[in-house]
This record gives sequence, structure tokens and C-alpha cells, in this order.
Amino acid sequence: METMTTPTDLRDRPRPPSRRWWALDPGGAALGLFAAMLAMTPSLLPRSAMFQGVVAAVAFAVGYLLGAIVWAVLRRLLPVRIGPAVRRGLWIGYGVAWLAAAGVLSVLATGWQDEVRRMVEMAPLDGADLAGFAVGFLPLTVLLIAIGRGVRRMHRALRGRIGAPVAVLLSASVVLAGVAALTLVVSVGMDRIYLDRNAHPSADLVEPSSAHRSAGSGSAIRWQDVGRHGGAFLAGGPDAAEIAALTGHPAKEPIRVYAGLESAPTVHERAALAVRELERTGAFDRSVLVVATTTGSGWLEPQAMDSVEYLHGGDTAIVALQYAYTPSWVSFVFDPDAPVEAARVLFDAVEAHWKQLPADHRPRLVVYGLSLGAHGGQAVFSDVGQLRARTDGALFVGSPAGSELWQALQSARDDGSPAWQPVLDGGREVRWISREGDQNLLPGPWEQPRVLYLQHATDAVTWLAPDLIWRAPEWLEPGQRGPDVSPQMRWIPVVTAVQVTIDMLGGEAVPARHGHNFGDVMTTGWREVTGDGGLDDQAVARIAAKIATYAPIQPVEP
Repeated sequence: METMTTPTDLRDRPRPPSRRWWALDPGGAALGLFAAMLAMTPSLLPRSAMFQGVVAAVAFAVGYLLGAIVWAVLRRLLPVRIGPAVRRGLWIGYGVAWLAAAGVLSVLATGWQDEVRRMVEMAPLDGADLAGFAVGFLPLTVLLIAIGRGVRRMHRALRGRIGAPVAVLLSASVVLAGVAALTLVVSVGMDRIYLDRNAHPSADLVEPSSAHRSAGSGSAIRWQDVGRHGGAFLAGGPDAAEIAALTGHPAKEPIRVYAGLESAPTVHERAALAVRELERTGAFDRSVLVVATTTGSGWLEPQAMDSVEYLHGGDTAIVALQYAYTPSWVSFVFDPDAPVEAARVLFDAVEAHWKQLPADHRPRLVVYGLSLGAHGGQAVFSDVGQLRARTDGALFVGSPAGSELWQALQSARDDGSPAWQPVLDGGREVRWISREGDQNLLPGPWEQPRVLYLQHATDAVTWLAPDLIWRAPEWLEPGQRGPDVSPQMRWIPVVTAVQVTIDMLGGEAVPARHGHNFGDVMTTGWREVTGDGGLDDQAVARIAAKIATYAPIQPVEP
């Protein structure tokens, strides 16, 4: 006897895949467009057009997946029967509305990006930028949708053979295995790439011959062991003649000491080697000794290193250790304790020798760190009291939000002072500077030793924190927003956290005074912490102008 088939049975049967490969799921396309719009709303920093296209494509794909799932559930819950003519009209109307929305979004996105670019003194987008967005968006969108449809076809085929529950489990396992394999390939690939790139000095660098440099004459540290960034640090910077020519005053050869990962097996042995290098070079007879914590890959910012050497006529010594060869964000994710351990071990070793010297015959001991280096440098000290007791000053640049000392000082700031430029106890011990002129904002005394943070309102490294996912940040509240943060930026749950994470990748692709670039105020920072080295204002201005030329991106004229 023939079995009757109900509409419900028909709905439960697997549907054959659509032959129209270009047809988009209506729910997926709608939510995907909305997700892309959220991804392009104003953030802290502008992005290149192609990169913005990639971000929008990923957002569209995620929205498309969620929208397709919601639409499928709604079709089952609301089994409405619509005739072919009505269905055709609805599809036409939907298509027109979607295209209109896409056009409006394009105009809005361009306006948003131009506004953010204006805030950080960059030129507006042009036609080539719009083409770059299409190049980044369209191919990746097609690829991601094709992958999604491939997974759906696999799931339907499995469901027809082994049943829905097992098919769901097996499909999910295949997807997770693919993601895990891709993650492993990317991780191993990045590790290999950065090892090859950063393990040894670049071939175009000249090995130092000066006895005042590690890897130079008489040094126990080999040139091939200092890594790419260690090589740039040791081979770079001004010599005595260049310093004298710029400042108009006699100068000494600056001392630079650096131990790479291959210089000794352990961090303690590298620190001990660095102290012996300081002794060999006569670093403890200089006026200023800087213990610097590098970024994740071992980099030390030339603007910071050269500034302090120019300012003090080369009567300086800088010492640092390499603790990784990967970028800061990779180092922080996979080995967050490495910068903290390296900073603590090196400072303790240097301090132990420094304290043995007569108090009236030893250099000013100063700590410095940029980004992840600032995180490591701050972690050496339990609080600002201990920091000031054990050093003669500190300069921390672009501190990450996760640094406990930074968090404590930010939380204790005086009422009414903004998060991006706090005031703590009237600036008596600790101050924050964003740009030139900020050092004159507080009239009260600033006692020695001085602690200074260089901090920007648009630096994603400083403002990215886990609670940004579910809570509106203080730095976007009325009266708290920095002058270079777009007035159109609004907090959106999850979305803002993702945007600020992406902003970290472009933190240095903006002019100084914004993002993660501080070269314009670096000379001022050192002058406030360590003094002016006996130079007059004109000489200091020449140093600042010289350091400003280091920036690869200069601000456009308004």
C-alpha cells in the first residue's frame, strides 16, 4: 500500500543543492551586509582600503552564516506557501533593497574612514582606495561563501546516508579539524618565518668595530648571535661626531650593549653577560644608564634610543636583552611571561652591580620600555613607590592595558582628569604626555625621580582590554574622549573589541602624535625624565626635529 506524504515529511527531506551557484541565501545576505556595516563603523585608526575590504569580507561571511541559520529556522517555523509570481516579486524587491543598502553602506563607510583619517592627519580616500577595497572584499567573500557551501553540501550528503544527528557531529568535527590544521600550519609557518627573519643580523648591516658596542672590538658577544633587531641597534644610532654636529657641543661615543637569544643559553646567563659588557665598555662611568626592555621581536625604537644619546651628548649607556624573535602580539599570546622575566632578570643584575658603586660615582639608573617592553619593565616593580626607590626615573611608552602598574595608576587618577591623559596627585610623581606642550599643563612640582608615560588616545595597544567586549569603555564617554578620536565612534558590544584588536595591527601606520607612534614627543619625554644634558632650548629643538624625520608617515597639512 502506498504511504501518504505530508508537508512536514517533505520539509524533513534533504533539499537538493541549488543549481544557481550565484544565488545568495536571503537571510544570510541581509545579516552579512549588516555585519559588514558594523565592521566598517569608525574605530580608533584608519585602515588601508584593501585591509578594510578583507575585514568587511570576514564580517560578511560570519553574518552570512548566522543569517542563513536563522532564516532556515524561520522557514521551518513559518511554513508559508507563496505562489511563483509573488515569490518572484519578493525576490526582485529584496534584490533592489539589498543593492540600495550596499550603495548606502559604501557611501557611509567612505565617509567614516575619511573622518577617522582626518582626525589622525592623513589624506582622504580616493578612487584607487575604493578599488583596493573591492579587491580585498569581493574575492575573499566569494571564497568564504564557497567554503561554507562546500561544508553544507557535505553535511547534506552525510545526512542522507547516516542520519541527521551523526551528520551534524561528523560535519562539525571535520570543520574543527580543518580549523585546527589551518591554525597549526599558520602557527608553524609564522614561527619559521620570524625565526628566519629575526635570528641573525641583516646582510646590509655593518658589524660594529667600536669597543663601545657589543659585538665590537673586545666584545664577548658574537655579531651573528644578536638577531636582526639587535644588529640594527648595535650597528645604528649616532656616533660622537654626528651628535656634536647636531648639538654644537662636544660628545662621547654612546655605549650600546645587547645580548641576543643565541648569545647565552638562559636569560640569567644573558643578563650576566650583558653586565660584563657594561663593565668592559665603561658604562658605569657614564652619566645615564638606560635598562631597556625590548618589544617581542627584540626591537628597540630608534627614535627613543637616539633621542637620549643626542640629548646627553653620548654620555650614555643602553643595555637590553632579546627574549623572543616573534612580534609582540605573538610573544604575548604564546609566552606572556617572557618579557616580564627578561626585564626583571636584567634589571636585577644591573642594579646589583650599580649598588656596589659609590653613590656619588655612579650613573643615573633609568628604565625604559615600549609596548610589550613597557609591560615587562613595569612588572619589575610592585608599585610606583618601589619603582622610584630603585631607579632614577622611568619612561614607559604605549603601555598595554594589561600592565598592572599602569592599571593601578589609571584607576587612582584625580577626579575630572580623562583616561587618555590622567593626572595623579597633581603630577607630583607620575605624569602622562601625549604630544608636545603637554609637559607644561601641570603647574605643580614634579619630584625626582620622575615616572613618565607617553600615551595616545588612539593607541589600541593601550585601550584593548577584555571588558571591551561587554562594557562601554571610559575613554569613549563624554568628556573622556581624546581630541583625535572620531566623534562618530560608538561602542558596540563585541564589535568594538574586534575593531580595536584590528587597530593594533595598524598602530604604526599613522603619523606621530597618533596611534602607537611617539617619535614627535620622545625627546621631550627623555628631557623631562633625565634632564637636558646641559643643552639649550635651540639644541633640544634641533634634536626633536631630527628625530621627527624618522617617521615614515608624515602628517598632511590641514
